[in-house]
Amino acid sequence: MDNRRFIARRAAQYFNEGDTVNLGIGIPSACSDYVDPTIAFQTENGMIGVGPVAKKLAICDTYQNAGGINFVPVMGASAFDTAYSFAVIRSGRMAATVLGALQVAENGDIANWASPGRAFGMGGAMDLCNGARKVIVAMELTTKKGEPKILKRCTYPLTAQGCVNHIVTEQCVIDVTPEGLKLVEIRAGKTPEDIQAQVEPTLIIADDLKIMDEE
Repeated sequence: MDNRRFIARRAAQYFNEGDTVNLGIGIPSACSDYVDPTIAFQTENGMIGVGPVAKKLAICDTYQNAGGINFVPVMGASAFDTAYSFAVIRSGRMAATVLGALQVAENGDIANWASPGRAFGMGGAMDLCNGARKVIVAMELTTKKGEPKILKRCTYPLTAQGCVNHIVTEQCVIDVTPEGLKLVEIRAGKTPEDIQAQVEPTLIIADDLKIMDEE
């Protein structure tokens, strides 16, 4: 299994039966391949009941998620306008959101929409970070250049402050706690020292540190 799908599968383990969940683009979108069928997926542009990616004759331009990907609605899906969609998000009814990130700070701040010379648009992430009951970041631990993405303080424009609960990467799982960042799971073959060398803040090592499931 490649690293991106490994991350997505682990992030999906935070969902509970009957949850309504929003998935960001990129790695988070693959979470839907690893969930109980009772999980309902929401898209900011107006639907609860987002199903699998549409292929061939199933493609219908009426059904596109917020990332522009065509999908097949599941039985019982509900469609509505964008205003109603964001009312659902802001009401606290979303059990979780899974988002990618450019940077995460030790206090749970997240930056995921702009970096020097590049701005992608914040989209609905600001509302999701403040409206969802659980915010899960699914990302690779470092940049392609090997630079830390988990920092003492974000240097890119923030999406939201103090909202992240869990950080899932291809090497470890880190929880954001009032005491600091806690390393709770680690991939086989890695050591806490390996992870610490790739992040800025000093990590708290969980007493019951677990090995990430490979299957």
